[in-house]
Amino acid sequence: MNTFLTIYHTLQTSVSQIFHVLKLKDREYPKGRKPILSNSEAVTCAILKQRQNIATKKSLFEILEPPLSYQKFVDALNRVAPYLARIIAALLSLARKDAHLVKFTDATDIPVCLNKNAKHHMTMRGIAAWSKTGKGSFYGLKLHLSADVNGKVLALKFTPGNSDDRVIFRKMNRKLRGLFIADAGYVSQELERDFAMEGERLLITATRKNMKKLATAAHITLLNLRMRVEIHFRVLKLCYGLVTSFPRSIDGYLTHYLSAIAAHLIA
Repeated sequence: MNTFLTIYHTLQTSVSQIFHVLKLKDREYPKGRKPILSNSEAVTCAILKQRQNIATKKSLFEILEPPLSYQKFVDALNRVAPYLARIIAALLSLARKDAHLVKFTDATDIPVCLNKNAKHHMTMRGIAAWSKTGKGSFYGLKLHLSADVNGKVLALKFTPGNSDDRVIFRKMNRKLRGLFIADAGYVSQELERDFAMEGERLLITATRKNMKKLATAAHITLLNLRMRVEIHFRVLKLCYGLVTSFPRSIDGYLTHYLSAIAAHLIA
C-alpha cells in the first residue's frame, strides 16, 4: 500500500507540473459546492488506474479510499477527458519538434464489447462500428497512431472501426514531414501521389500478395521495422488496459482510452 501511495504522489507531482505549464484550471466550480478532488488529482487517479492496470474504478476507489462517495469519485474521473486530451496534445507536439526522419503509421482494433453482446450494446452505439481484421470481426473503434523510428508517438486518432485507414492517414499526418512506412492496408497510388512532397515527404507501403511490385533492399529493411509502431499497441493493450467493456457511459470510455494513452506517454 505504501508503495502504491508513493507511485500516486510521484505521478501527482508530474501531473501538477503539467497543469502549471499548460495553465489548466485545477478547480472549476461555478455552481454548487467546491469539489473535493481537484482536476489534477482526478487526472492523476485516472492515469494511475491505467498505469497500474487496475480493471475498475471500484477497485481504484477501494485502494485509494478518497474522502468522497464512490459515485462522486466516478463522476470526477469521467469529467477529466478534456484535460487528458490537452495533456496528450501537448506531449505529441513536444515529441514532433525533434522527431526522426523515418516514421511509421498503423491502426489497431479496439472492441468495446464481446461480439455476442454487440447487438445489445447501447453505450457506444453511433460511435462504434463493425469491422474485420486478420484476427476476425469486431465491434468497436480503431486507434490510428504514427510514431518515429525512435519510438516517439507523434500523432494519433480514434475512429469508428469501419473507417478507411488511408483517409485517416492523410488527416493525421498532414502536418508531419519525413519518410513514412505503412503496411499493405495503406496501398493506394492516389494516396502515395497526393501525400508526397518533393524533398519533404514520401510514403512507402508494403505490397499485397496479388501485387507485382519491385522493392529495393532499403525499402525491405524499412518495411521490416514496422513492428516498432505495433509495439505501442501491445504496450497500450497489455500494460495499460486500453481495451475494455466496463464503462457505462461515453465519457467513461473516452476517459479510459485517454488515460491509457496518457499513462503510456508519461511513462
